[in-house]
Amino acid sequence: MEIKTQAFAGSMESNDVLIMVRQGNGLEIELDSPLKKQFGKQIIEVIEKTVKRLGVDNIYINVQDMGALNCTIEARCEAAIRRACENEEYAWEVK
Repeated sequence: MEIKTQAFAGSMESNDVLIMVRQGNGLEIELDSPLKKQFGKQIIEVIEKTVKRLGVDNIYINVQDMGALNCTIEARCEAAIRRACENEEYAWEVK
């Protein structure tokens, strides 16, 4: 998929995450979280895995984490990427 526009998903509410994506050079991730010291590496791994699964190469991702679970981070990341790619073809699956 190719990033066409800037897009957001999520919120700044407790236990959620706000993710903004736009076109970038390679994979660039900027993380801001009160739990960055404890869970920063894990949050970035979830995002990298999601980006790889969706096949996006050049993307900048800004992550404002408020204590979200991994499943929430993955869902918000995918929603933001699909919005930015203007992709409306979803292959829903149960994991």
